[in-house]
Amino acid sequence: MLMPGSFPGVEEESIMKIAISTDEGSVSAHFGRCPSFTIVDINDGKVISKEEINNPGHQPGYIPEFLSKMGVNSIVAGGMGMRALELFKSSNIKTIMGISGSIDDVVSQLLSGALEGGASTCNPGDGKGYGVDKTVCEHED
Repeated sequence: MLMPGSFPGVEEESIMKIAISTDEGSVSAHFGRCPSFTIVDINDGKVISKEEINNPGHQPGYIPEFLSKMGVNSIVAGGMGMRALELFKSSNIKTIMGISGSIDDVVSQLLSGALEGGASTCNPGDGKGYGVDKTVCEHED
């Protein structure tokens, strides 16, 4: 179960909207350049909806604004750049980086309160495509 205070500014009984950077059913190492986002709504410790949406395209500052307008309270990703981190912070959106694994496993960890972030899994500019002219990741898998 999600613990009170685990998501700043979100009361326990509130619906939490979490965006997870997604690449083929797993957490993407690259927040801005992931192919899609899985949007999960959680209410009273239960998933009430889950949908995958396409990444609208990597443009500096655009995705944080896009997700904020959707009402997202928290972002889960392998990694992201400093600018995105600052934009989310200024919008009171919690970021959890250093996450890997299947989307279903990550959602289960969120619900049980066991999800712990860590160091970013990517370096700036490492991602593949989705708004920039790249087709391969430059990090080690």
